[in-house]
Amino acid sequence: MTDTDATPKPIRLGLRANLAQFSLLVGVNALVGGMIGQERTVLPLLATEVFGLTAFTATLTFIAAFGIVKAATNFFAGTLSDRHGRKPVLIAGWIIGIPVPLLLMWAPTWGWVIFANVLLGINQGLTWSTTVIMKIDLAGPDKRGLAMGLNEAAGYGAVAATALATGWIANEWGLRPEPFFLGLAYAGLGLSLSVLFVKETRGHVDHEAASHTPANDATHHALTDRGIFTLTSFREKSLSAASQAGLVNNLNDGLAWGLFPIFFAASGLSIGRIGILAAIYPGIWGLGQLYTGALSDRIGRKPLIVAGMFTQAVAIAWIAAMNSFWPWALGAAALGAGTAMVYPTLLATIGDVAHPTWRARSVGIYRLWRDAGFAVGALLAGLLADLISIQAAIYAVAALTAISGAVVITRMYETHPAPNR
Repeated sequence: MTDTDATPKPIRLGLRANLAQFSLLVGVNALVGGMIGQERTVLPLLATEVFGLTAFTATLTFIAAFGIVKAATNFFAGTLSDRHGRKPVLIAGWIIGIPVPLLLMWAPTWGWVIFANVLLGINQGLTWSTTVIMKIDLAGPDKRGLAMGLNEAAGYGAVAATALATGWIANEWGLRPEPFFLGLAYAGLGLSLSVLFVKETRGHVDHEAASHTPANDATHHALTDRGIFTLTSFREKSLSAASQAGLVNNLNDGLAWGLFPIFFAASGLSIGRIGILAAIYPGIWGLGQLYTGALSDRIGRKPLIVAGMFTQAVAIAWIAAMNSFWPWALGAAALGAGTAMVYPTLLATIGDVAHPTWRARSVGIYRLWRDAGFAVGALLAGLLADLISIQAAIYAVAALTAISGAVVITRMYETHPAPNR
């Protein structure tokens, strides 16, 4: 081998330049999404039909546990990936996820289910955060919205497909163990691909940092972990607006995950039809991001985020007001469309503003706030459902979502102006 042959290939940013590795990470994130999808239809019904839980607050403890742990893990995932590399964090997340489907199959008490969701929260925090960070690393600034759209489309498309599949399996063979065989396959395949084929992307970060132009003068200085937390959470207008919108968005998802199946079942829908409704929302959400992520690169981030939050608010209120399958299906589709406008665009906003040298930590902090929404949503919805009614809980979440959209209007500035502006 000559010296020329031994020379490493120069690092280049962009989707086309990194297509093979980017595509692999899209596939890995689909498996990450499938790990959540195995629970979306089946677990709320397990709580009531197998474990006999009657209080909504107790039923939603699995989502609260998942959200609290995932939120905290997101923060550490960003910090650890900056310090030790992205790939080791990704692999660790898959190892922790392997016991989850086994515990769900054979849990003798509800406490075991909660423990499984603690592990699932760690798995999701490490794996999903890392695949997001790695795609931002590879894509560079020009196509960041498209990159996040592809990432989230893969993840939530898999959530939808798995929710639909597990609903059908449960309808044919029972609530467990058969629906959770899919999760076991996802965990094994995700670990294998991550170990054997995923490559480290920190070199791309160093390459981008050398020519990075900050979106805001306050964001280019070297910062401590505490400084990054304060900036992302409170001080920097667009980062903090994105963080609160992310929290409310996943508050909505916690409601859809935990209460909607019970709400639908109370009207006499079969498990199969509940599975369809549970799949429509993340299915539209996932597919829609293939368009909305790229659209935010063309028209800017803020219009999509505002429109998405208000669309979600209307859709949630619609679902509360309806009482049959087809109107609920329409509401679920509208909720998915609103979420598709918001989800990749918020991540792209963080990537726009945060400096490459601390971007992974800022993404982790944003995802901490966003996924804390699972816990807030589970506790708020459970308490309101127990004290008043499920419908009251759903209407309250719709109102909070509209308020969050108003905060974005007043606080967020545009972080990625359209080329023709």
